[in-house]
Amino acid sequence: MPDLAAFAGLDPVTLGDMLRVAGSPAFDRWQDQVRRTGGCADPIHLTGWTLTKDRTTGQTLHRYSTEDEPGGRLRVACGNRRASRCPSCARLYAADTYHLIRAGLTGDESKDVPASVRDHPRVFATLTAPSFGPVHNRPDTGRCRCGTRHDADDAALGTPLDPDGYDYAGAVLFNNHAGELWRRFTNRLRREIAARVGLTQNELRERCRVSYGKVAEFQRRGAIHFHAVIRLDGPDGPEDAPPAWASVQLLTDAIDAAVRHSYTTVTVPTCDTEPERALRWGTQLDIRPIRALGAGEELTEQAVAAYVAKYATKAAETTGTLDRRIGELHELKRHDVPDHARRLIRACWDLDGMYPDRKLWAWAHMLGFRGHFSSKSRRYSTTLGALRQVRADYRAEEQREALGLEDIEPDTVLVLADWQYAGHGHTPGESHLAQGIARDLQLNRDTAREALHDQLALEGAAA
Repeated sequence: MPDLAAFAGLDPVTLGDMLRVAGSPAFDRWQDQVRRTGGCADPIHLTGWTLTKDRTTGQTLHRYSTEDEPGGRLRVACGNRRASRCPSCARLYAADTYHLIRAGLTGDESKDVPASVRDHPRVFATLTAPSFGPVHNRPDTGRCRCGTRHDADDAALGTPLDPDGYDYAGAVLFNNHAGELWRRFTNRLRREIAARVGLTQNELRERCRVSYGKVAEFQRRGAIHFHAVIRLDGPDGPEDAPPAWASVQLLTDAIDAAVRHSYTTVTVPTCDTEPERALRWGTQLDIRPIRALGAGEELTEQAVAAYVAKYATKAAETTGTLDRRIGELHELKRHDVPDHARRLIRACWDLDGMYPDRKLWAWAHMLGFRGHFSSKSRRYSTTLGALRQVRADYRAEEQREALGLEDIEPDTVLVLADWQYAGHGHTPGESHLAQGIARDLQLNRDTAREALHDQLALEGAAA
């Protein structure tokens, strides 16, 4: 039974529902289901059954049905990557992204990435959006152009000094075409590398491969920019040593040239009242080499992987917009969307009919951005799908052992199943109880992580 004193301030409806759930005979099983989802905030409800049989004898080895579950349903994690929608599933997504990025930096034999990848030239690059008008900020001088020294959490940061003069149409069109700009940048990057070493494009492919893992981030002004780990490999990928001429300096110079080249431009044609636009990356470009942990550099492999993972679970809601698709404009007032985000969304509405192929209104909640928040080149490292499959295989093996089937050859087992979607989410009382379970699980993980860190520190001191 949970500690109900912690919920004394709840409204009567929620408190009553929580007491109903906690007093149910099936409460222990409900808690077990929620723990298995990691404390998911919006679990998927399934109804159905599975039947495990021996192929050769026809004997039933195990039968499971949701008929005996609380409410006749099985709850599974929603898997949403957005921290604003489900913190528990977002943490898992961030952890997977961390291991994916880190494997491409440090190597990981379990993920088919050799440790020798650490010797490959690699940098951490940030490509930004251009200016669409001056905004409130915190410059090095400390004083904004408006004359104010803004605090770090000031709501005015990122908002225009002159909202009526701000290029809202240009901002959402840039976001909308950012994926195409990235594609053009990577194509141009290969050409720049080839030109610097005197090779043709085909000759470069035979000698060197450009690999990357990237994540998108919304700045406070609502403009998208990309953080990317970019690495030079041999032609076969991370297990193949890059050519002798490949260096961090060459990669840095090629990235700088590729960003600024005229090819890395997307032209948006004139339409109705909108002029023709040439969309380009911003002038602020940050390229820094990545060093191994302990090399005396601030930008280490672990720091880069953690930074990328942090932004993999965030989206445009960090600017004040909604974290779901918008049906009608009047929803913005009901949800108290800030004026700057509202104007960006309105720009998506106004431009949608002018550029119907860009689906700006469908992506208005993302301020026009329609690309992947986290992506990678084919041979950068492992994949999110592979990481999830390892987890699924581990759980399947746990289940086999729990059912006493570990000594039976998998090829002789036949599994029949029938599943139906039956809804999602929690009731108000379930939601508060699930939040408590999620906090307990996170506390246990943090405690275990700190204990492991202390143990490794002691072992290092002893050595």
